Amino acid sequence: MTLVNRIHIITKKISVLGAAIAMTSAVPALAVPVVPNFQQGSMTSHTETTSTVTETISSMDYNTGYQFSVTGSGVTASGNLSPSTTDTNVTINGVTSTWTGVGTKPTFTQTTPGAAFQFSETYQAPGLSNHTIINRTTNVTSVTDTTSIFSVNKTVMSIICSKCKCNPCTCIRCRRCECNR
Repeated sequence: MTLVNRIHIITKKISVLGAAIAMTSAVPALAVPVVPNFQQGSMTSHTETTSTVTETISSMDYNTGYQFSVTGSGVTASGNLSPSTTDTNVTINGVTSTWTGVGTKPTFTQTTPGAAFQFSETYQAPGLSNHTIINRTTNVTSVTDTTSIFSVNKTVMSIICSKCKCNPCTCIRCRRCECNR
C-alpha cells in the first residue's frame, strides 16, 4: 500500500466520523416529565449531646501585716501595750517577699496571785491565712427533637415539544407527541 492510498483511507475515516457526529447532534432531545412519587411526609430528628466539665477553684487569702490583740481581767501589762515590729524576708523559688510582723510582745502577770482572772492573746502573722479548694464536676445533657412536615403540590411538570409545540404524553414508555416524535 502506498503512502497516497494510506492518506486517502485516513481522510475517508475522518469524513465518516464527522458525518456521524453531525447526525447525532441534529437529533432533538426528549425529556421525561418529572412527577413526584409522594404527596406529603415528615422527617423527625433526635440529637443528644452530653458534656462533662471538671473544674478546680483555688482561692487564697493573704494577710499583708500582722494582727495582735489581748483581752482579759485580773492581769497587768508590763510596759507598753503595743508590740515592737520586725521585718521578715522569705525567699521561695527565687521570689523574695518582705512583711512586717511582731518583734517583742508585752508581758502580762496576774494582778492578785491566786485570784480569779481571764486572759486571751491572739496573734495572726502575715502570709497565707486561708486556702479554699473547690473541686466540682458538672454534667450537661442537651436534647433536641425536630420534626419537619412537608407536602408536594400534585402539579405535573411537562415539557413542550420543540417541533410541534404540543405537550408530549406523560407516559414514560411511549414518549410521543402529536408529531410522532
